[in-house]
Amino acid sequence: MSQKHSKGTVMRIGYVRVSSLDQNPDRLIEDLKAQQVEKIFMDKISGKNTDRPELQKMLSFIREGDVLIVHSLDRLARNLADLLTMVQELTGRGVSVIFMNEHLSFEAGADASPTSKLMLSMIGTFAEFERSTIKRRQQEGIALAKERGVYTGRKRSVSDETLQKVKDMVQQGIPLAKAAALNHVSRSTVYRYLKIQTEEE
Repeated sequence: MSQKHSKGTVMRIGYVRVSSLDQNPDRLIEDLKAQQVEKIFMDKISGKNTDRPELQKMLSFIREGDVLIVHSLDRLARNLADLLTMVQELTGRGVSVIFMNEHLSFEAGADASPTSKLMLSMIGTFAEFERSTIKRRQQEGIALAKERGVYTGRKRSVSDETLQKVKDMVQQGIPLAKAAALNHVSRSTVYRYLKIQTEEE
């Protein structure tokens, strides 16, 4: 579909996402057409984040008063934080959002019903829980790796051997910049590690 969005007109817009080229979007498109959508944006890409070409085009195209219709929550976003952000952004711009599978609708701005506000609040709560759970699991994983002796953290960009060579050359009267260059490391990197070692001593 190639409709242009004229200022002042209201449109019903559909968004479709399938996660791979192997998935057939025809059924999703037919379901949206049954909802009298006038324009459909479709991504054939993972929903792990919001960096999707057609999603971004849809967000630029959609206008105040429009209605966005999506087959299900996970077609718009795979994680609750992204879902909450997009729904809040759209309704804040005066766009209503409908999810067909879940029978959920979020009205725009001041028109939002108490039910819509409650649902958004619940999504926000679960999104925060999701973020906290991911962070806790990461911390637990790091702690476990440290116990096993396999967690090394960020890899150092200069070895102790190279650093010692630079220090020896500097002590022999060779300028730091030249000593660093001869050992193929930047002066700032060497200076940073020398400073750290001095503080530790």
